[in-house]
Amino acid sequence: MTSDFRGASADAVATLIGELETLVSGSPDVATQVSGDLFSVATSLRGEGALRRFATDGSVAAEAKTGVVGEVFGGKVSEQALGLLRAAVGRRWRAPRDLADALEHLSVVALVRAAVGEAERLADELFAFSQVVKEQPSLRDALSDPARSHADKARLVDDLLAAKALPSTVRLVKQSLAGTYRTVSVALAEYQKVVAAVQNEGVATVRAARELSADERARLADALSRQYGRPVHLNLVVDPAVIGGIRVEIGDDVIDGTVSSRLDDARRRLAG
Repeated sequence: MTSDFRGASADAVATLIGELETLVSGSPDVATQVSGDLFSVATSLRGEGALRRFATDGSVAAEAKTGVVGEVFGGKVSEQALGLLRAAVGRRWRAPRDLADALEHLSVVALVRAAVGEAERLADELFAFSQVVKEQPSLRDALSDPARSHADKARLVDDLLAAKALPSTVRLVKQSLAGTYRTVSVALAEYQKVVAAVQNEGVATVRAARELSADERARLADALSRQYGRPVHLNLVVDPAVIGGIRVEIGDDVIDGTVSSRLDDARRRLAG
């Protein structure tokens, strides 16, 4: 879960995740509130460079930093979120930007915890929406259009997902609009990684010419889980171009058993 952080920042995130999970355990409402608050604080820190640098300055006493963030954010966020923020500024950070990134990361973890017993569905819905964004240029443009307000984009997300997706899914899709990442698709991909990490799962993107049956999915997931030593969540992409067979991408590994790949190999051998 801390693979994108290094050194002191990775240690800080690991500790804060433990504190967060203790804080929101068994309380989806608290988890949802804390998530929103932490994301709001992360957004504020990204916009206030002086405050961000002060909050991560290792030469400043922890008491001074916790006092300042208490004055700035006290009464604006929940006591639980403020407690986590104070704990965060009391830690050491490798780079100033890591604090805001960590708070956003924690906000995603909190929303996963809010989706009690529905983490697999959450992962599936995030992936499905990211595929829709990739496949529909008009939607992608609407969500990235700088001329449209954030509120307008959020209403569009509600129109598309409200009553169809989990509340955690809707909230994460709205968070992806904030511009933290280069594109909405990149943000959703990163959020999917966090969901999988919270569940201690790997993520495999499977390309096949047709939908796989539930039994085929189960057998593939079981085989990959045995190979990689932990549960693996499957993201299926139906791609007629593969003709037959499947292509599996998991981490840096690629297992290509598609007919199209074998045909390409045959063409290369004939051309050579």
